[in-house]
Amino acid sequence: MAWIILFIAGLLEVGWAVGLKASHGFSKPWIALATVVAMLASFVLLGLAVRTIPLGTGYAVWTGIGALGTVIMGMLLFGEPVTSWRLLFLGLIIVGILGLKLSG
Repeated sequence: MAWIILFIAGLLEVGWAVGLKASHGFSKPWIALATVVAMLASFVLLGLAVRTIPLGTGYAVWTGIGALGTVIMGMLLFGEPVTSWRLLFLGLIIVGILGLKLSG
């Protein structure tokens, strides 16, 4: 169950990271509010997950999911570049996340 909570926390991290850009510096109040709610929920869920998952593993997986998802959403929503190098390094993040999950 802790891994599911951690995964959801990582998805919420993607949500608040995208919200930071979409709120245009918190100038759009409803998007800014949703961003703050996602941020708080992500932190709370991370805290719950690391009750049973080792802290280093949990934090690394959480940030990995956040980084991976944020880069992908940047490409899809904001027209950020899709290059072979970016895709390669996204693959390495996935390998790192899976490695930490399988080893811990």
